[in-house]
Amino acid sequence: MSPRRRLLVAVLVLVVVAVGVVVGVRVFGGPGQPIPGTRPADDRPGPVVLVPGYGGSRTSLQALARRIEATGRQATVLTLVGDGTGDLSAQVTVLDRAVDEALAAGAPSVDVVGYSAGGVVTALWLAREDGASKTRRVVTLGAPLHGTTLATAGASLAPDACPVACRQLVPGSPELAEIEKADVGSELPWLSLWTTDDDTVTPPESARLAGALDTSVQAVCAGARVTHSGLPTDPLVTGAVLRALGTTPLTLPGPADCAGLRRAG
Repeated sequence: MSPRRRLLVAVLVLVVVAVGVVVGVRVFGGPGQPIPGTRPADDRPGPVVLVPGYGGSRTSLQALARRIEATGRQATVLTLVGDGTGDLSAQVTVLDRAVDEALAAGAPSVDVVGYSAGGVVTALWLAREDGASKTRRVVTLGAPLHGTTLATAGASLAPDACPVACRQLVPGSPELAEIEKADVGSELPWLSLWTTDDDTVTPPESARLAGALDTSVQAVCAGARVTHSGLPTDPLVTGAVLRALGTTPLTLPGPADCAGLRRAG
């Protein structure tokens, strides 16, 4: 082969390789980006992102984050825009950015813990952003995944005191219908914990989600008294979260786990 022809062949090879790289990045994602339609390895836990509820308070979740960090995991409590009462889509953007940054930094996956309306934000994110290809496991605490009648009352009786996120938590809202249609509970290991003492998410069973594992804390520890605001700091709930974020298969906690989960939390 002549030198000129060898040069032409070499150039063509470089062009083919370059095109392959570009196509690979567009189809499979760049460094730190998951391949759409795949699931993260369950035995490779990464950092944990915690999503606050309506109002955006980070205090109670920071205590839970410290317990997660004590197991050797990195845990971050998000700061939501507009104190967590604005459009839930804006909160979805915050979560998506945090997850993408963690993956870009080399994390093999991300676990997400959503408290109260933060659980709704998590579900919307999974529905809109192919979150199941980025997230290893999800835990939601007292999440009004089907809405709360408290929001219905607020929107009807005091509309000026019921901002955008409040109206989006009214049962039957477009956002909640989007979650139900997406069937996100069947896409990845998901544990939903709630309390029968909840007077914020009404009815408390709104936390149930098709495809997910869900239970009340009272079904695990009979007679347990846990309010909605007390979920993130309750020892039983903390123990259940820590176990759910482990590497053993996700299972539904039951009465036999009551004492052990409390000790762990």
